[in-house]
Amino acid sequence: MKEMKLVYPAFSKHYFYFRMHISKFVLEKDCVPLNPFMIHEYFLLDSVPRETVRNSNNTLVVRCDEVWVFGPVSDGVLEEIRLAKKEQKPIKYFAILKPKEIKEISKDEIVFEEDLAKYRNEI
Repeated sequence: MKEMKLVYPAFSKHYFYFRMHISKFVLEKDCVPLNPFMIHEYFLLDSVPRETVRNSNNTLVVRCDEVWVFGPVSDGVLEEIRLAKKEQKPIKYFAILKPKEIKEISKDEIVFEEDLAKYRNEI
């Protein structure tokens, strides 16, 4: 058996519909995607408290080997990045150009949602 890294793919709710493409991309890089949107739907359709789902996601961030960020950074993704940095996890950033086209980008190329660009220095 080949040992594979565990990767937490962090992405905004706006990219929920790309969840399978993201998981496929991670698998094709010989890593295991700990994709929260594949484990449970977006906040389990609000059938449990959102804080419970956030804690579940944070547990995955802590247990993974690396965090990969896909698409624009949302407030939730920013919190996952902060946790990954605190846990000293390697972080990679990716742009989703099309569902089947994902490319790694530099920190300078990261896009932020809404008014979050002011946190660029934390990345």
